[in-house]
Parts: sequence; C-alpha cells; structure tokens
Amino acid sequence: MLHGEVTTPMAFQPDTATVVAARAGDPAAVDRLVAGYLPLVYTIVGRALDGHADVDDVVQDTMLRVLRNLGDLREPEAFRSWLVAITVRQVRERYRVRRASPDALLPDDVRDPGADFTDLAITRLELAGQRRETAEATRWLDEDNRELLSLWWLEASGELTRDEIVSAIEVTRQHAAVRIQRMKGQLETARVVVRALAASPPCADLGLLTADWDGRPGALWRKRIARHTRDCRQCSPAWSGLVAAEKLLVGMALVPLPHSLGGGGLAALGGAHTAAHAAGSHVAHAVSGKALAAKIAVKGGVGVGRRVLTAMLATGAVAGGGAAAVVYTNDDKPAANAAVVSTAAPAPKLSLPAPTPSATSVSPSAKPSPTKKKTKAPVVPVPPTETSAKKGVGTWQFAGIKGALDDVGAGWYYNWAPDNDSMPAPSDVEFVPMIWGKANVTSATFAKAKKEGDVLLGFNEPDMGGQANMSVEDALADWPKLQDTGMRLGSPAVAYGGDTDGGWLDRFMKGAKAKNLRVDFITLHWYGSDFSDAAVGQFLGYVDAVHKKYDLPIWVTEYGLMNFTGSPKYPTGAQEAAFIKGTTAGMEKRSFVERYAWFGLPAVGDSVDFGLYKDSSTPTEAGKAYKAAG
Repeated sequence: MLHGEVTTPMAFQPDTATVVAARAGDPAAVDRLVAGYLPLVYTIVGRALDGHADVDDVVQDTMLRVLRNLGDLREPEAFRSWLVAITVRQVRERYRVRRASPDALLPDDVRDPGADFTDLAITRLELAGQRRETAEATRWLDEDNRELLSLWWLEASGELTRDEIVSAIEVTRQHAAVRIQRMKGQLETARVVVRALAASPPCADLGLLTADWDGRPGALWRKRIARHTRDCRQCSPAWSGLVAAEKLLVGMALVPLPHSLGGGGLAALGGAHTAAHAAGSHVAHAVSGKALAAKIAVKGGVGVGRRVLTAMLATGAVAGGGAAAVVYTNDDKPAANAAVVSTAAPAPKLSLPAPTPSATSVSPSAKPSPTKKKTKAPVVPVPPTETSAKKGVGTWQFAGIKGALDDVGAGWYYNWAPDNDSMPAPSDVEFVPMIWGKANVTSATFAKAKKEGDVLLGFNEPDMGGQANMSVEDALADWPKLQDTGMRLGSPAVAYGGDTDGGWLDRFMKGAKAKNLRVDFITLHWYGSDFSDAAVGQFLGYVDAVHKKYDLPIWVTEYGLMNFTGSPKYPTGAQEAAFIKGTTAGMEKRSFVERYAWFGLPAVGDSVDFGLYKDSSTPTEAGKAYKAAG
C-alpha cells in the first residue's frame, strides 16, 4: 500500500438491501446508512467548500434532507447517485447564500484552524510530497472547479463513477469530460503556484510581486503568480516533473470524519434513540447532541436561542412524510413555537436541448417582503394587456410547434433566443426575444432582437451555474447595451429568491437604480415540489411578494411543478391540471401580471411528463387545462 493510502472502497458502503430496509423505517438500517455514507458526503462538501466553517452545517443539512426524502426513493439501487446529487445541490445552495450575504461569513482570524479541510486531509491521510502539494493546490481553485474536483477526486480514487458525476452536475457526458479537463488544467497551475511559494531559497522577484498579497488564495493571485513562474528563470522549473493528478489521488479519497461529525453528533441522525418529551409522541429516530440540535432548530425557523434542543421525529419522514421538529427550552418543556421542518428541496436542472433553461425547485415564502421605496417609473409606457394576450409558453424545437401554438391559444411565446427563425408561429402569436447571457451581448444579437418587436427579455437565470451564470456586477455593466435598443426591458429572470432582501435580483435592482438604469418589468421563474392544493397559494404568494417589493409589472416566464429530490418527480395529470387552473385564474385576476408562460410547450422526450403538447394538435391533460385558461 502506498504511503498515505486509506482503504475505503465502495464495497464498504451499505448495500441496496440496507437502503430498502432504511426506507421502510428500520432504525438499525438507517444507522448503517448514515454511518456508511457520511464520509462520502463529508469529503464532497469539505473539498467543494474549501474547508469553510459552513462544512459541518452543509453536511448536516444534506443528511437531514436525505432522511426526510428517503421514503420517496423509488430506485434503492440508485441511492448513492441520488445522495451525491443532493449533496452537490446543497453545496451550490451554500455558495449562493455566501455570495448573497458576504457579511455573514466568518472572518479568517476567528475561524477554527483545526477545522480547515485541507489541513485535515493532509494530516489524516498522511500526505507528503506531490500529494501534499495537490491537496494544498485545491485552495486555489475557482468555486465551480472545487465542486467538480470534489467529485472527480472520488472518481479517480474509485469511490464514484463517471455516470454518477454526470448525474450530479447535470450535464452531458461529453460536457462533463470538457469541464473536468479544464479543472485539471487549473489544478496543475495551482500546484505550480504552491511549489513556487514554498520554494527554498525563495525567489526575490516573486517576493516583490506578492508583497501586497494578504495570503489568501484566489483567482487573481493564482493568475499573477502563475504568469510570473512562466517568465522567471528561477521559478519556471516548478512546471517540470508534475506527476499526473490521477496517479496521486488513487487510494486517498475519503477523509476521516472530524469529531464534530463522527463523535455522536450527526452520526446520531439515523440512530434509534428515544426522543422526546412531547406528550403522546412516538419517536422512531432522534437527533442527539446539543450543538446539532440547536442548529436544526435554527434552520427550522425556531428562534429560541443557542440552548434550544431539538428532536427529529423521523417516523413518517423515513417512510415518506414530513419531518417535525419539536423544540425544547432548557427546562425540557416543549416550546410554544415548535415548527414543522420543510421537506422541500431545490431540484436539479433538466437535461433538455440548448438553450432550454433548467428547472429549479423553489419554496418561496408566501409572506411578502416589506414594501420598498418605489422604483422609478418606466421610461417606456406599459401597453394595455388584453386578458387573452397574457397566456404564453416557453418552447424549444419539436415537430408540430406551429400547430400547438395555435391550438393552445397562446398570445405570445419565446424560445430563450433573440429570434424565432427556426420556430415560426401563427401570425397572431407574438414572439418575444431574449438576450440569454453575457456571450449574447453583441451587436449582431441585438440586431436580431430588434427585428422581432418592441419587448426584450433580460438574462436567463444569471444566479445559476449552467445558465447565464453572471455576477450582479457583470449584468449591470452590460445592461446599458440592452437599454440602448430602445425596447421595453424585462429584468434578468432569477431562478429563485426574487423576493429576498440581499438576493441576486434585489442587488441588481438596487444597482440599476443607483446607476439610473431602466427596468420596465420583473421576470420570474418558479418551480414547486409540493403537488398538493397548497401549491397554487405558494406560487401566487411569491408573485405577490415580488410585485410588492419592486412595484413593477410582472412577467412569469417559467413556472411549473417538479420535484427531483425524490419520487414522484412530477405530479399526476390531474394535479398538474388543478395547479394550472388555479394559477392561471389567479394571474388573470392580477392586473400587475402582464404575461405568464408555462414551461414548456413540447411534451416529448425529456419533457413528456410536464409539457403541454405531444404534437401539433394533441394536448396532454395539462395541455387541455392550459388551453382552457385565459
């Protein structure tokens, strides 16, 4: 065995029979499942978040979400792939929160050095030489590459398969290969940076270059130092003799758990511990550990301080229901504000033909945000909207598109592109162009869009990796070019959090106001994983909250019901039809809702479970309901 190898093969993870038993509520099986897969989750999260203090929280959130949704897992043999996908989504959600609330991050000088993931990996895996360099180089990777590295490292070590990586990051196999190759290139550059900084004797010129560096790894300094190493006679040898990363990573995948996770904290998630002081409650599994319990209570929306203790009532959660959080104060009496922990989880992206956007599951609060100061009135007058003109669809290419647009009675449509050359519609159905992302901010694209009409949709899900994926600053920098078209402008369409203070859209709108930029209406996306009658209220509550926040007309350019954290992934036809009936009626009654578009028109291939039309004239049950709307 090579120095630093840790024998943690996939064979040691619980088998399908254990998953089946855990899904049925067997306490011992749940114990084994949590204990067996916790190192995998911890390693993915730790590497992806670069040892940030949030690692334990994200691991806990992931395992709680897995247990809550285990009863919905229809394919037990796919448990690990399902688990990895949930883990990646939780990492991305934490990235989003960190970007939206930078002031909430712990300063480096108050973080616990012993919690640094890279240091833990080096120490516990006994890494030395180029293996140690590689581990240290991970600190220098960009955010999305750290996420990908966490998965590829496990593949190189035999802990994951390429198919599981493809499923987790929700791209094609070919695209995954390209991304991995780019990540490996950045990792190699980072390894050279680590070598150059650690060289003895040190390079005097490099010392001068880094005199103002604060010691924190980052993209800018990685590029500066790497550029220096290529041109410097003393540092350039750092590029020589690099052993292929794949060879270095074999056998050193899973990092042993820290005490905070392994010593009775999160491991007790699956334990068949007796809980609860709630009268008459039968508790199958409980979360023990005061620190973990307090965290769960806070996450559940229970603001009773650090001394709160929480018991997870997993009866029904493991069997497919919601998980209740019973809150106790330090006198062991149930608190008055005990809460139910939501089982909703962000859904992954759909694998659909480009440029079709991906679906993201959101659980927006129905409670509107506090009213903000009114935004400056639009420069372009809002045209009157006839009721029949509100209803629209998002569509991509499929046979029968023109007939389906006519049959469904859509007043408008869009295809995430600046023109409809390949998707012509009946003459009475309006096409609305879009500037999808940063790469589309060109004079040629604008020329196409201006030929299509007077309204222009802004960037598509700029808050999502894999979609437009733009920073607020980049979007604001490009916005004047959209404004110069003279067209009526819809805001960038965020995937979630349109009503959230400090969220992507909130920061964009504040920036636009500060720069005196024009936004004429707000565009929204919404997807829900609750297929009950409550979904209508959840959706309309979100629409109302966003309108109250910005006091601008609303276009809902994507919406639907989808759940990719468990099964069923999609509602029944009857549930979808009821949701369509309720939401379209609600939007027709709201004068501030100018347009809405179902995602999407085709019910073929990947979209057969949620689309509206199988061909030019055959609507699904949902299609019939949407045809009747408006």
